[in-house]
Amino acid sequence: CRGGLAERLCRLQNRERSAISFWRHQCISDAKIPSDKSGVLIVKILEMFEECTIQVAICQQLEQLPATLSSEDAVINAEEPILKVLFARETAGHLKSRPQDVIHIYPPWQKLLLKNTDVPVIMNTYFSQKVLLNEHSEVREKTYGLTKMLIKKNIISLAQTLRLDDLDDELHQESSDNQVACAPQIRNNCDSKQHPLTQSAVNDSLLEMVESQGAVGWREAQVRVVIQRVYCLPAREGYRSHVQGNKPLSMFCRLCLLVQDAYGMFSEVQLQSLSSADDVEQYYRRWEGKFCCLAGMKILQRTTRGRTLGLFSLIDSLWPPVVPVKVPGQSQDSEMMTTDLPPPSFCYILTVQSGEVHVEVDEEEQISNLYQPPAVHGLNEILQIDGCNERCSFWAQVLYLRLQTKHSLPIAQREIWLFVTDSTLQNVVRITPKVVAVSVAASFVLSKEITETLSVASQLVFFKDALWGNGRIICVERTVLLLQKPLLYSAAGADLSELTGPVRLDELDSTTQANSICAVRGTIVGVNESTAFSWPTCDRCGNGKLELCPQDRGLLYCNQCSEVVISPVLKMQLEIFLSCPSRSQSTVKVKVWHEISFAALRLFVLINMLLSLQSYEVQSVLGKEVGLLNCYVHSVTSQPNCVALEEIVLL
Repeated sequence: CRGGLAERLCRLQNRERSAISFWRHQCISDAKIPSDKSGVLIVKILEMFEECTIQVAICQQLEQLPATLSSEDAVINAEEPILKVLFARETAGHLKSRPQDVIHIYPPWQKLLLKNTDVPVIMNTYFSQKVLLNEHSEVREKTYGLTKMLIKKNIISLAQTLRLDDLDDELHQESSDNQVACAPQIRNNCDSKQHPLTQSAVNDSLLEMVESQGAVGWREAQVRVVIQRVYCLPAREGYRSHVQGNKPLSMFCRLCLLVQDAYGMFSEVQLQSLSSADDVEQYYRRWEGKFCCLAGMKILQRTTRGRTLGLFSLIDSLWPPVVPVKVPGQSQDSEMMTTDLPPPSFCYILTVQSGEVHVEVDEEEQISNLYQPPAVHGLNEILQIDGCNERCSFWAQVLYLRLQTKHSLPIAQREIWLFVTDSTLQNVVRITPKVVAVSVAASFVLSKEITETLSVASQLVFFKDALWGNGRIICVERTVLLLQKPLLYSAAGADLSELTGPVRLDELDSTTQANSICAVRGTIVGVNESTAFSWPTCDRCGNGKLELCPQDRGLLYCNQCSEVVISPVLKMQLEIFLSCPSRSQSTVKVKVWHEISFAALRLFVLINMLLSLQSYEVQSVLGKEVGLLNCYVHSVTSQPNCVALEEIVLL
C-alpha cells in the first residue's frame, strides 16, 4: 500500500543501513577509533552463543582502557556489571568477534531491563567496533580465520516461544548436534549449504544471498540458479547516447537472463550491452535451461507485480514449477518440497559490477529439471484464451509487414504490425479470422536479421513469449522472435504443419475491422480523379524521390543508391469506389496501385507517358469487375457508412 506502514518502515530501514555503512566507511577511512567517547559502552566478551540468527554475547562492562593494554591484561572485576549484548547477523559478520575481544558500542545503543533477571540486555548495537589494542591482538585477528571456535546455537522451537508445550520440558538442547563451527568453509548442520557468511560459498537461495550480502553488491559469494529465459531489453539512455553515433537506437540492447533458484524465487539479471539483437541468439541457444553461478552482482531494483507487469506476466507463465521446490524454513527432505505455492509477488533486478566475474554457465551440463520451455500452441487455440496479459508462443507465417503511420513520431518509435497466419487458421471454417495482426511495440528490440529477411520474402517465424490480451497479440519487452526452429520447445498438441497451398484471406464483410487485411471483389462505380497520379521510382531500392542526373539531364538519379536509374519503375495510384455484394450498404473506397517497369527509358519519353496516363477516360474503367484484391483496411466508419482500403502486395 503506497504510503502505508510497510513502505515507511522500508524507507526507515534503508536510511538505517545507509547510516551504518557511512559510519563504518568513516572508521575505515580514518583508520582509528572515533575520538568522541561520550556515551560509548566498552565491553569485554566472555561467552558467545547464537539464538534465532542473533549473536548473543555475555560481556563484562569495562571502564576506559589505556591503549597500551591488551585485552588479556584487562582484569575482570567482579563488581563490574555483566551485560547480555545482542548483535544482528550483519553486525556479527562485520565484527568477527570471539571471547576476550573488547568492543566499543557507540550510541544510540539501548539497555533493556527484564523482569526476574539481573542481567540487562544491550540492543541496537549496529555502531560497534572491535578494538585491537596491541600487535599481538592484530596477529591474532589475522590468524583468526584459520582457527575453529564452537559457538553454541540454541534451537528454540516456535511452540516453546509461544509457551505451548509443558513448562517442565527442557528449554534448550545443547548437544554437539546443535553447534556450528564459525570458521571459513564450514557447513550448517541443518542442510548441505555452506554458511551464508562464508565468502566462497555457493548458495542456492537468491533471497538468502541478498539478505546476507546486502544491496551494495556480492563479491566472492555465488548463488546457483537455473536460466529460464534469455532475451534482450533496450539499452539504457546513458549507454545509447554514449555509443550510438550514427546507428539507430533499436540496434543497441542489453543481454538479460530470467533465473530461478531452488526455492522458486525469480530474478532478472541484466548483463552486458550488445551492439545488436542478433547477438542474443547464441546466448539463449547455449544457456537457456542450464545451471549457472552468479557472482559480482548488485541489486538494481526490487520490483513488484504492480510496477512491472511485463516481467511478472513472464514469471506467471513459468508458475507453478514443474518440479517441487524447497520451502524456506523447513527441512528439505523430498516430502517437504512442494509445487503448491503462490506465485512470487516481488522480484530483484540484478546488474553486474564492473571488473567482476559475472556468470559462469556449465554448458556441458544437461538441461535442468526446473527449466520450463515455452509451450507452443496454434493461433486458433491462442485466440480462444479468455485471460488477459497471458504469455503465448507460436509458429506463424508472416504475410505482410506495415509500419505505423503516425508521421509525428520518429521511425524508431513507431509501432510495427506483422500480419500472420498458420495452418490452424487456414484449415478451419469461418470461426476465427484467417489472418491475425501481431503488434510489435516500439520498445521491442527487433533484430536486424528479422527485419532484413521479412523485407525480402514471407518467412515462418517463431514468436516466443508474446503477450496476449484484449484480443491482441503483442511483441513486448522480453519477447523473442526466431527464424530457426528451437530444439527445446514443445508443442502441446498443436497443429504446427507448414502451409502447403496458397494463403487465403477473409473476404470483406460486415465483421471486417480496421487494421486488418482482407480480400475484396466488386464492381467499379466511381473514380476519384483528384487522387490519380503516377511517378517513377528506383528499381533497386524503391526510392520515389528521384532527381535529374547531373551528368546527363536526360536520365534520373537516386540519392539513396548514389547511382543513375537506368530502368525506372513507374508507379501509378488511383482511388476507386466499389460496389461489393458483401457490404452492399457501405461505400467501399480502395486506393489501388500499379507498377510498370521500363528498360533504358529516357526522361522525355517518361514525361510524355506520364501525361498520357493521367489523361485517361474515366468512362473506360466504370463498370469493370474487380477480382480478389488483397487490401489493408485503413478504417471502418458507421457515420458515414464507409470502408477505406488500400491495395497491398503480400510477401
